[in-house]
Amino acid sequence: MTKQSTTNQQVFGYQLLLDLYDCKPGVCDDLGLCYQFLDDMVADLGMEKQTPPNIFRSDETRFPDKAGLSGWVPLIESSIVIHTLSLKNFITIDIYCCRCFDREKAKEVCRAFFSPQKIDEQYIERGCDYFKEDSSYHTVMVDKSDKNSPQVTVSQK
Repeated sequence: MTKQSTTNQQVFGYQLLLDLYDCKPGVCDDLGLCYQFLDDMVADLGMEKQTPPNIFRSDETRFPDKAGLSGWVPLIESSIVIHTLSLKNFITIDIYCCRCFDREKAKEVCRAFFSPQKIDEQYIERGCDYFKEDSSYHTVMVDKSDKNSPQVTVSQK
């Protein structure tokens, strides 16, 4: 179910961008902790995973200023992404979902896992025109059955 936006118009999705500063030392390098964070955040926000989280360590020899982890969990509703930078105990988290979710709960989970001294937040409503019925969107169909001369058909909605 999609929440009504502040403009009283239905939107397609919601994106929460969090920047966590001065996190607890060691958390930016902890693969197990960051994996558990992604797994728990999905459950805590009542979302549905498509697959278990994937998390990777950056090559700190080749990219010393980018040392840390990057992880992602694909959702039926979209995704949750985490990037950590060990050098400054800094973490960025992006939560994108096509249904409304509890932003305060998301920040609470971040605080519990990473103990940041400061959290900056940006919240974006995505696809504000997605549900408009009077849109001028067009459909483009390409028939490739004739490889030498594909047929393109443009239809107005």
